[in-house]
Amino acid sequence: MALLVAGIGNLFLGDDGFGVEVLRRLSQRRLPDGVRAVDFGIRGVDLTYALLEEWEAAIFVDATPRGADPGTIYVIEPRADGPPSLEAHAMDPARVLSLARELGGVPSLLRVVGCEPASVEEGIGLSPAVEAAVEPAIAKIEELISELRHA
Repeated sequence: MALLVAGIGNLFLGDDGFGVEVLRRLSQRRLPDGVRAVDFGIRGVDLTYALLEEWEAAIFVDATPRGADPGTIYVIEPRADGPPSLEAHAMDPARVLSLARELGGVPSLLRVVGCEPASVEEGIGLSPAVEAAVEPAIAKIEELISELRHA
């Protein structure tokens, strides 16, 4: 199965760099054949065009504020809400999905591994709670890769 793991986030905004850090560490591990891990940062257009490739599944990794304690890990099935986005240096995953659908489609199996941020303010480095969530998030991604490859 062709599966894309896409890191999303801005490492200059504290915990918004969660997806970037997870992908940095994940890229140092051996991934199953057909799985590609890419840090897209804030490059929404690049992610949009990557989604148009022949992926059967995709996992986004991002900071996802939902109101829980900082460091909480979520697995979400994303929807393509909102208008398509053509912003070259902005990343709204739902708008990226909308644009990719309009341009030709997205993988049928989509998941987001998200982490509740403590702070999304100017500065480099993750808060202690989000830093502690990086390895559990990688374990969750590895679990999802196995599940999606057998779906």
